[in-house]
Amino acid sequence: MLYKSFITGCAGPVLSDEEQSFMATQRPWGLILFARNIESPEQLRQLTGDFRRCVARHDAPVFIDQEGGRVRRLRAPHWPDYPAMGKLAGLWRSNPDQARRAVYLQSRLMGHDLQDLGITVNCLPVLDVRRREASDIVGDRALGEDPEVVSVLGMDVLAGCLDAGVIPVMKHVPGHGRALVDSHLELPRVSVDLETLEAWDFKPFERLKDCPMAMTAHIVFDAIDPERPVTQSATAISSIIRERLGFKGCLLSDDISMKALGGTLSSRVTTIVDAGCDFVLHCNGNLDEMVEVAASVPEVDELRQTRAEQALQWGRVVSVSDQQRADLRHELVDLIQRAEAVS
Repeated sequence: MLYKSFITGCAGPVLSDEEQSFMATQRPWGLILFARNIESPEQLRQLTGDFRRCVARHDAPVFIDQEGGRVRRLRAPHWPDYPAMGKLAGLWRSNPDQARRAVYLQSRLMGHDLQDLGITVNCLPVLDVRRREASDIVGDRALGEDPEVVSVLGMDVLAGCLDAGVIPVMKHVPGHGRALVDSHLELPRVSVDLETLEAWDFKPFERLKDCPMAMTAHIVFDAIDPERPVTQSATAISSIIRERLGFKGCLLSDDISMKALGGTLSSRVTTIVDAGCDFVLHCNGNLDEMVEVAASVPEVDELRQTRAEQALQWGRVVSVSDQQRADLRHELVDLIQRAEAVS
């Protein structure tokens, strides 16, 4: 059965009859979860299973943003309160090996948490290079202020995800760190020259170009395409992401309901698909909007299907004993305490 080139949200912790019918008939490639969808481990297993039954694909990907810190959908009391990756990355100043181990362990442990729930894709690593003068939308989600450090730690985050059997999504390509405004609320514009971007912002994405999935930035770069944000720019996707950075994997848009993008949802979808994104991401769970998105996206073509299948091959079931997990968590807690002491 063919599926359509979009990833959808849903409104609550269970799929309504209308949502089930929508998913069965419109066949989104994947589902993305937010705090509104989460109550308990048992409920989440039911939700992810119900989604896969609706779309009749046992390997249909289920996405989440579980970064740690302020961007974590799974929270206490059912799951640990993981800190922001930027907090752990702060260990780099005193002990780079401890920083690398900390971000690896946290990525892996979060991945094991997700595997338990039927969630197969985590939108990590955040490879945006932090700049203090920019909007705090990135802030301590970033792995650092130096592209070399971000690259090294980003590879450790990626390794942690993969060792837990969870598929990583690097974001926000080709870099969100210079945005002066929050793209959830308005469209950022960056006027730095291309040489500076290549030497700084692009570096982590180039180093991690073999990541199976990537998510675009809703940002206009004057040096690349002054008319369109990356998500909607064929120039940015073809010349920068695919050619300059060498990314061959599955490319997702950031959430198209964000206010950085103008026009109707249908027009947003059309420009995103035409620009070269493989899959359109729509997150807010509004069924009327979901219907409009589904009516505007095409079924996957051969190239998108190939990229999707290759990306999903990175995921696998990983068995880990309770004792192994406890040992890893004990080690991470020690490193978190060290990070807090040097922050």
